[in-house]
Amino acid sequence: MTHPISPRGLVPIIPLLTRRALKLAGNRAEAEDLVQDTLLALCQRLRDGHPIDDLAAYAMHTLSNRARRGLRLQTTDKLNDDYALTEPDALLRLDCADTLAAITKLPKPQRQLMELVVAGETSPRALANTTDLPLGTVMSRLARARAKLRLVLAE
Repeated sequence: MTHPISPRGLVPIIPLLTRRALKLAGNRAEAEDLVQDTLLALCQRLRDGHPIDDLAAYAMHTLSNRARRGLRLQTTDKLNDDYALTEPDALLRLDCADTLAAITKLPKPQRQLMELVVAGETSPRALANTTDLPLGTVMSRLARARAKLRLVLAE
């Protein structure tokens, strides 16, 4: 049974979070911001009454996720005009045509799912509902179909 944890229960894990944040962040200031952001998220979760079984593990996971999110934001902020160039439409259309042709060569169960994805259905749960297949089956077929497409398109 999980016992409720108060925000004061977070104090013992701060050094652990700080060490990890220093490895993930570029400098001490960013590491401290990352720890602070993580602690605020944990306090919010605790305040909302959500149980946390293993506080240290959950805190480390939250810290890592927030660090990754921060890196993604930094990466997109650093894009400049050189990277904003778009490819000509003709090349894009050829890539799409190659992909659609490769989809037609997939085994029927995989092909049917990929055709639904091409039509705009990207949620595995919605695909499972549409096809009356178990979610796990849909996920594994999509994974195999995508793997096969990567191999075919790489050739």
